[in-house]
Amino acid sequence: MIRLWHRVGVFRLLSVLLLVGGVAGGLLVASDRQTQRSDSNPVASNEQQILPNGLAAEREQEDRASRDDAQRKADEAAVTAAEQAKAAETKPAKPASPPRQSYPIPSSCNGLTGNRATGCAMMLAAGYGLDQWPCLERLWTKESGWNHLARNKNSGAYGIPQALPPEKMGTGWRTEPVVQIRWGLGYVKGRYQTPCGAWSFFQSHNWY
Repeated sequence: MIRLWHRVGVFRLLSVLLLVGGVAGGLLVASDRQTQRSDSNPVASNEQQILPNGLAAEREQEDRASRDDAQRKADEAAVTAAEQAKAAETKPAKPASPPRQSYPIPSSCNGLTGNRATGCAMMLAAGYGLDQWPCLERLWTKESGWNHLARNKNSGAYGIPQALPPEKMGTGWRTEPVVQIRWGLGYVKGRYQTPCGAWSFFQSHNWY
């Protein structure tokens, strides 16, 4: 009986040892497989290292493109500004209009004599106010001194308004102040609207 129990004990001990050895072996095999998996996939490890570098390169490329675009726009703006400055330098300056002058406005044509009295009365009859008389008086004083026989030796202009050619003033143009003044008022209205408009132009160009 003792021997039987002894054999049974030995068998149990061997079984326990075999069971422990199997568990240990399984753990070793599992650990070895896990290590093999980690070592057999170097691409995944490399991708983890390469990916940040790829993103950095992409961002650097975007930054470089942004800087190049900003520089291009700055260059274009500089060229445009230079062209505008050059155009401003070469563009002829517009002649300044003479300052508008105010003249004493008479209350009537009374006190005027000769061709001036005739001119003032005809101006009012043509629909202008007395505010236009100072301009008309100065305009034709400059042109002819209100002399209906005045003749420009250089151009041939004639009469109070200095018409050229004088024949266009109509019948009586040589000696009739009324004919000359009537034509002169029509010329002023058609070209400058008012005697003051004609006088302003005359001040800038010395002709009208």
